Amino acid sequence: MPNNQRFPAEWEPQSAVLLAWPHEGTDWAERLAGVERTYVALVAAITRFQPALVCVADAGLRERAAGLLKAVGVDLGRVRFFEVDYDDTWLRDSGPITLREGGGFRLLDFHFTAWGGKFEAGLDDQIVGKLHASGLLKPCAHQRIDFALEGGGIETDGAGTLLSTWTCLHERHPDKSREEITATLEKSLVQSRTLWLDHGYLEGDDTDAHIDTLARFAAPDAIVFQACDDPADGHYAELQAMAAEIAALRQANGQPYRLFPLPWARPILDEGRRLAASYANFLIVNGAVLMPAYGDVADGAAAAVLAQAFPGREIVQIDCRPLIWQNGSLHCVTMQLPEGLLA
Repeated sequence: MPNNQRFPAEWEPQSAVLLAWPHEGTDWAERLAGVERTYVALVAAITRFQPALVCVADAGLRERAAGLLKAVGVDLGRVRFFEVDYDDTWLRDSGPITLREGGGFRLLDFHFTAWGGKFEAGLDDQIVGKLHASGLLKPCAHQRIDFALEGGGIETDGAGTLLSTWTCLHERHPDKSREEITATLEKSLVQSRTLWLDHGYLEGDDTDAHIDTLARFAAPDAIVFQACDDPADGHYAELQAMAAEIAALRQANGQPYRLFPLPWARPILDEGRRLAASYANFLIVNGAVLMPAYGDVADGAAAAVLAQAFPGREIVQIDCRPLIWQNGSLHCVTMQLPEGLLA
């Protein structure tokens, strides 16, 4: 593997968080006011710690977003806007996966198929290329990769270990073997090994079991994961099996991982449809962890687990009930940019 390239972990220093503002041309139209409140809270939290780079569809949306943020006291000097067309706002999956390359960066631009062709994604699949050409980033390489992959489907420890779910990658590439997919991931992402989970899912999730809804690295030797302690819940057997798989994983040095199971929120239903309320879908920023909250009694317990897993970082709760209506949560709508990348 190239010795001057490295895929940094999310907890490493960041220059900004990338996200896209919802508008009436996206699937948020029906409940736009509610989701905008979540975006205002999210950008307000991000900009306490670092800049936010906000995609907007046009000048009018830029003005609206700026006005909503200014009204709650957000320092607009920490907000950069990027005018670009997009189908939807799931930047974790349509945004760039960034490698450090010597003293610079390489934006990996994987083929975004909207989770296996479930939705229209023609505009979203162009975002990385347009961002690279925007002048908002320092000069860096741009590499288009003809392989379907979403950022929410992978986790790295920053030291060469990748964590993913076989369900997701097999759905994207049903004609490829595990060995073939592993080789492609390790070559393109500069990883030395891949840990696969064969269990774990969330009802209401349309990503085919993205790892960022289930299990996350908190350090090279630590994994935070979504547990389920309710035997009456339909997720119980599968998440118990996933917990056993995670417990059996080993670090590159052969030692077991330190494990941090997250509590289980009560079912959240929308017109009878269960929504995917995972506490594992948190975002790490400089000095803090932004945590999805669901108005549940388990919110506080989840914050306490994350405080243990991330000592020294502030835990900030963001109400994500509006986000899970569209089957994703806080991490899904954001993508971190490593320190030094923003111009």
